[in-house]
Amino acid sequence: MKGPTVPARKPIPISDGTAAIRSWCENGKDTARPTLALAVRFTLQALAEEYPGGAVELRVPPFGAVQIIEGTSHTRGTPPAVVEMDAATWMRLATGELTWAEGRAKGGGVSASGERSDLSEILPVPIARRIAAEEAPARPTTTEEN
Repeated sequence: MKGPTVPARKPIPISDGTAAIRSWCENGKDTARPTLALAVRFTLQALAEEYPGGAVELRVPPFGAVQIIEGTSHTRGTPPAVVEMDAATWMRLATGELTWAEGRAKGGGVSASGERSDLSEILPVPIARRIAAEEAPARPTTTEEN
C-alpha cells in the first residue's frame, strides 16, 4: 500500500512572481514575509524549469526547496549535492547582487556540499537579474577634469 502523495505545487504566475521580485529589489530585507516567500518560490521555480534534474537539492528554508541539474538523482535521504541558504542570501544571488564566490566566502551565507554543488554557472536567475537591472537606480556618470 502506498502512502499519501504530496500534490505538486501549482506554478506561480509570472505576473505575481515578477511583482514579488520587484518588491524585493525595492525593499530588500524589509520586504514583507509573504512577498519574500513568493519571490523565493518563484525564483526557485524559474531555476528548476531552466535546469531540471535531481543532482542538486537547493534549499531556502523555510520557503522552498527544488531539485535541479541533470545527473545523479536520489529518492530518499540526503541528495548527492545540497546547497542551502537563507532567503535574503538567495534573493541577492538570484538577482545578481551577490556573486556565487561572495556567497561561498566565509560569512557569505551559502552552505554547499557535494560534487555538483557549484551553482556559479547558472546564477543569477535570468528573470530576476533582468528585473533587478530594471529596478536599479540610474547611476550618474561623471567626467573628471584634469
